[in-house]
Amino acid sequence: STLRLAAERGYLRSEHHTHLRCEMCSVDVITSTERFLAEHPVSLMSLMDHTPGQRQFRDEDKLRTYYRGKTQMTDAQLDTYFAERHRLHAENGVSHRRQLVSIAKSHGIALASHDDTTLEHVRESQADGVAIAEFPTTEEAAQASHDAGIAVMMGAPNLVRGGSHSGNVAAETLAQRGTLDIFSSDYVPSSLLIAAFQLAERIPGTALPEAIATVTRKPAEAVGMRDRGTIAPGLRADLVQVRPDRVPVVRGVWREGRRVI
Repeated sequence: STLRLAAERGYLRSEHHTHLRCEMCSVDVITSTERFLAEHPVSLMSLMDHTPGQRQFRDEDKLRTYYRGKTQMTDAQLDTYFAERHRLHAENGVSHRRQLVSIAKSHGIALASHDDTTLEHVRESQADGVAIAEFPTTEEAAQASHDAGIAVMMGAPNLVRGGSHSGNVAAETLAQRGTLDIFSSDYVPSSLLIAAFQLAERIPGTALPEAIATVTRKPAEAVGMRDRGTIAPGLRADLVQVRPDRVPVVRGVWREGRRVI
């Protein structure tokens, strides 16, 4: 692939790893996953289910409002679409999850759950050996995941903007309860550093090193990357120099001890 060739020739400033997000109810998710893994290395797989009435989309009325605004679909079209999604869930949800978990384990790939909402979801994740709870939607699910040793990951924009854009639990609420472990960029890369610095400012008792660990050490540990994430002898010297300001400003970047920015 282009990415692999660029890495081999030393063109890339950072080391890239693939996060494969698997929509479990899709008809072709198993064949697509196996085909991808045959050609590319993967470090993390997410088990996702966006069926209407499930997890993030428990409230189908809110989901209808979302789709009306985004796609201009009529109620009749939404009825048809939702019915098809429910059919795919009934036919594929359980069997595809089992197969994806087996594939991940056979390849030594860390697993993430997605949008866990209930204690039942968390128990299922725990039984599957999930390492990361990706965006739990409720305090209950986040607490149970944290207690089970599953690292709780929330989107950094959730903290920066002051809450979830879809009405789910706020990252700040979980941080206050001590159940937030990791931030992800969630499509806004610059939000990672901003969230880490804001965490130290907004959550009493949170020291800056602990806040920075949510975007360095803790995610590295969760996916089994033991050679990075902290500044220590024998580890990769992947470093970012930051100047605190109204927002943190990156002033320099080193990869394995070599300055790249």
